[in-house]
Amino acid sequence: MQKVFGDYIEEFPPELDSLEIIFTPTAHSIRKRWSNNRLSAQFVADYCSAFLPVDDDDPDGDRRIKESKGAITYIANELLENAMKFNDRESNFKVKFGIYFIENIELENGSVTAVLFVTNSVSPQGVDKFQAFLTELLASDPEELYVTQVEKSLEDKYSDASGLGFLTMINDYSAKLGWKFQPLSAEPQIHTVTTMVQVTV
Repeated sequence: MQKVFGDYIEEFPPELDSLEIIFTPTAHSIRKRWSNNRLSAQFVADYCSAFLPVDDDDPDGDRRIKESKGAITYIANELLENAMKFNDRESNFKVKFGIYFIENIELENGSVTAVLFVTNSVSPQGVDKFQAFLTELLASDPEELYVTQVEKSLEDKYSDASGLGFLTMINDYSAKLGWKFQPLSAEPQIHTVTTMVQVTV
């Protein structure tokens, strides 16, 4: 059954600028894929900077571009790493990554909301565990939960404490996060999850 958590945008107007990339997680080793994730994240950040409405005469323009690239690179890399790490390798599902740009015309500084998303498959066991964590995440204070998760990971390096990347996006970049779970097939049982991050740049 389809489930949505957090701030999730179901559809985007067709006239919005966007970029989508498809990856085959099993095509390369995890080590090589990690390097490719960083390159892909940096490429998306460079691409995003072209959509920032920065005036050439604005003395803060360079700083704004640098900060925007830093935020996009971090978020894109986190999304890709999670998608590759937790993708159900048995499903042979290709990971889909993308970004949309929404102009914030109501704001004076002409900012843009970058909406990054990644879709990957997840095992039936992984669905329940992930949804339980999301329920906790959305009901908690993000700063307090961050400290709790760090403490868990320090106490036990093999701990399955997770979500530090998501919490960093919320705490450091004021990002809004959402997730959509969908059944892909009944036999074998395969689900997909789309993680969406909205960040103003």
